[in-house]
Amino acid sequence: VQLVESGGGLVQSGGSLRLSCSASGLSLNYYTIGWFRQSPGKGREGVASIREGVAGTTYADSVKGRFTISRDNAKNTVYLQMNSLKPEDTAVYYCAAPNLGIIVVRVRSPHEYDYWGQGTQVTVSS
Repeated sequence: VQLVESGGGLVQSGGSLRLSCSASGLSLNYYTIGWFRQSPGKGREGVASIREGVAGTTYADSVKGRFTISRDNAKNTVYLQMNSLKPEDTAVYYCAAPNLGIIVVRVRSPHEYDYWGQGTQVTVSS
């Protein structure tokens, strides 16, 4: 099982980025997928999640209305569209999946997830 994030970079405040999480060894449509971020000296924060099947979504209050998580099953990819970016969004962003068959209860808790990508850096300049 491998998750790979891409799409990070340097953007000015107010700009947009779209992160991608692609997978090998698992079909993402069968999993709850979480996006997390971590900045230096801070813990890993759950940003957004998307459920398997009916694909219900959740967002942290800090990104609600600015970020959108979505899934493209044909491409086996989950996206995180990030608009109106702020300097405080600067972090390494990770996608994560649980073991197959595990029901994720606390969808934005990193402890619920077993598989992680290597992360992609997002830097927002003021």
